[in-house]
Amino acid sequence: MRKLGPIIVAVIAGLVAGALLVAALRVSDWFGDGPDPETIAAASLQSVREQARLTPFAARFVAVVTSTQTRFGLKAQKTLIMPGMVRYEIDLARLRQSDLRWDDASKTLTISLPPLEIAGPEVDLTQVREYDGGGVLLALTDAEQTLDQVNRRRGQQELVRQARESLPMRLARDAARRAVARSFAMPLRAAGIDADVAVRFRDEPGRDPSFLDRSRRMEDVLKEQAGRRRSPDKESR
Repeated sequence: MRKLGPIIVAVIAGLVAGALLVAALRVSDWFGDGPDPETIAAASLQSVREQARLTPFAARFVAVVTSTQTRFGLKAQKTLIMPGMVRYEIDLARLRQSDLRWDDASKTLTISLPPLEIAGPEVDLTQVREYDGGGVLLALTDAEQTLDQVNRRRGQQELVRQARESLPMRLARDAARRAVARSFAMPLRAAGIDADVAVRFRDEPGRDPSFLDRSRRMEDVLKEQAGRRRSPDKESR
C-alpha cells in the first residue's frame, strides 16, 4: 500500500479553503449580538455540504492471483499481477444538522459522519503483468481466455479486500476526521471562539456515550435561538 501524499494534501486543503471562504462570507449575516458557536457551526455545515464528496485518503495496492485449469489430463496455469488505486470517500451531502451536537459545558462540537465509502479500484493497465506456464492446453484450447477472465475478477476482489483491511481503513478514517474537524474548527477560531471539535463515524461506537448524552443537537439549539429572536417582537406588539 502506498499513500498519495500530494493528492491527499490537495484535497484536504481544497475542502478547508472552500469551507472557510463560504463560511466567512455568510457568518456575518448570521450573527446577531456577536459570534455564536452554534450559528458558526451551522454556516460551516452548509459550506461543507456544498463540497459534495470528500476524498481524504487514497492508496495503491497490488493483487497477485493465480488460476489453474485442467482438461484432458493436461494442466494450464496463469498468474496475474494487478496494481490498482482505491479512494476512500465521504458523501458530505448526507451530513445533517442532527449530526452536529454542541456541548456548552466543555465547549466541544461533536460531528457524526456518514460511513466511509470505497471507490474503485482503478486498475493501472500499463503495469499489469501476466505469466503462464505454457503448455499444449493454452495453445490448443480457450483455457487462456478463461483463466484471464478468472484472474481479472479475482484480482479486483483482492484489491478491494486489501483496501478494507483494518490499517488502511483506520488511516482513511483518521484523515477524514482531521479534514472535517479543520473545516469546522477554523471558522470558530477565526471568530475568536476557543472550542474543540470531535469527529466520529456513525457506524463506529461512540467513544464516550455519557458525553453524547449531555450534548445538544444543533437543530434543537437553532430552534431555541429562533424562538428567542421572535419573542421580543411578540412583546412589542
